[in-house]
Amino acid sequence: MDFRLTEDQRALRDGVRALLTGRFGPEALRAAVARGGRGLDRALWRELGAAGFFSLRLPEADGGAGLGLPEAVLAFEEAGRVLLPGPLVATHLAAGRVAGAADGETVVTAVHGGLVEWLDESDTVWGDAGDPSGAVAVGAVPLTSVDPLTPLHRIPEGLPAGRFAGPTDPLAVLLTAAEQLGNAARTCEAAVQHARTREQFGQPIGAFQAVKHLCAGMLVRVELARAAVYAAAVTADPVDIAAARLLADDAAVRGARDCLQVHGGMGFTWESDVHLYLKRAWVRARRGGPVTESEDVLAGDLIAGTGR
Repeated sequence: MDFRLTEDQRALRDGVRALLTGRFGPEALRAAVARGGRGLDRALWRELGAAGFFSLRLPEADGGAGLGLPEAVLAFEEAGRVLLPGPLVATHLAAGRVAGAADGETVVTAVHGGLVEWLDESDTVWGDAGDPSGAVAVGAVPLTSVDPLTPLHRIPEGLPAGRFAGPTDPLAVLLTAAEQLGNAARTCEAAVQHARTREQFGQPIGAFQAVKHLCAGMLVRVELARAAVYAAAVTADPVDIAAARLLADDAAVRGARDCLQVHGGMGFTWESDVHLYLKRAWVRARRGGPVTESEDVLAGDLIAGTGR
């Protein structure tokens, strides 16, 4: 099976990258961090809607682009590269089901594993039946999120959170894995760039074997995760998605840690963006539910003897 991108897919990826880097560059990222998860950029959200980010997979007859899951994965990979904030996955999956989600006029969030992202800035909490009930907002408890760009609320045990469980479709897991892939790719690039330009003892630190090994390991994990995520986008098989999720989470978390190591002391400072990628990777790894759920899917497939 040929997983190389078509010309149209490359054009889509490049277009999304140009839009996001132009509208959510380093200065916008830092401004969002300074706001501490308050004040979601509604203008940018509507721009994403106008560009078809949320309606990408809707049929053309319904006002969408009529594209498929592989194209959506490419778009979400680019969102992960720039740490784009907001409940992107929930709004994308709600397009065509919740009024205003497709064009970015409505911000939709959902409950994942008892946690809700961007609750205060969202218009609707997408329940199992798309019920925009306010019960979640009334009972939710605000948390201090490790990621300054992902404000979180927890649903108390006494609240019937199952009613508001949000989209349990494996597609939510796959699109989150695509974000993690973009995160991992960006930290790999940042590490290599720093290794080429930072000098120590009269030569770039990339000349040292220990740094070479860190960068090589990051690249291997990124490419392995990319192959798994792209393959799962083609098959949409729950087992393939579970594998893609595990590989993408590993690439994002370990990649950000290794990137921080390559940057040395400056990587630990608030002024460096490396810690933002690590924190985002930690939070996104929780969005797909406990890692054991994906591991159980893979284990069940092995036990069943399908040979995948």
